[in-house]
Amino acid sequence: MSNDTYILIPGRTSKQGVGISEGKYKETYQNEINNLHLAPEDMERLSLSNGDRVRVTSEFGEIEINVMLAKDDLPQGLLFLPYGDMSSRLMGGDTHGTGMPTSKGIDVELSVVKS
Repeated sequence: MSNDTYILIPGRTSKQGVGISEGKYKETYQNEINNLHLAPEDMERLSLSNGDRVRVTSEFGEIEINVMLAKDDLPQGLLFLPYGDMSSRLMGGDTHGTGMPTSKGIDVELSVVKS
């Protein structure tokens, strides 16, 4: 299967806020940051179900991660990944003096990982 190009939008979720009070290494927080959210149209087009694995590649790195259906109105062609270890692997290190790397609108390629 060929790679498809998407725009990755990392960010925080309310569930992360709840999970962090328990600790970053606890199940609630880890489950939140280790799932890539896809629009229903993209899930259907790629024949993906919640829990399937994909490979996401940016110019800075590559990850394999589980997918899940986005619960909010995520437009087709955009991917959402909560801030954490996985999202950091796809961002560059240049902070442009802000202390935070550019993390919005990252061009990525997505491919389905064969099981």
